[in-house]
Amino acid sequence: MALEWEQLNVDAADPVALGRWWTEALGWVVVNDDAEEFEIRPEKDRLPGLIFAQVPEGKTIKNRLHLDFRPDDQDAEVARLLALGARRVDVGQGDEVTWIVLADPEGNEFCVLSSRRP
Repeated sequence: MALEWEQLNVDAADPVALGRWWTEALGWVVVNDDAEEFEIRPEKDRLPGLIFAQVPEGKTIKNRLHLDFRPDDQDAEVARLLALGARRVDVGQGDEVTWIVLADPEGNEFCVLSSRRP
């Protein structure tokens, strides 16, 4: 038996707006431009993808699952994401960590890890 990771589902008040934000943030492509289930992937035929599904309720607590990203340049990437509309958030990470916690426009947390540069 084998499993292949197809996608991660993200609840959203506005799937299209949030999906387009992540498309810009990740440089991915749209594979399903549907108002209720908006899907993006790294490339049209490459997995895994992200599906943004419309839900009636808003986000109320810290995510129990989040994405981590490792950039070439942490400072530059954080600045770029903030300019796109992300915001810094405190989820209890403290001051002595090497990653930066941000939230997308609907409040979903994600981490920008330290750079790979030596």
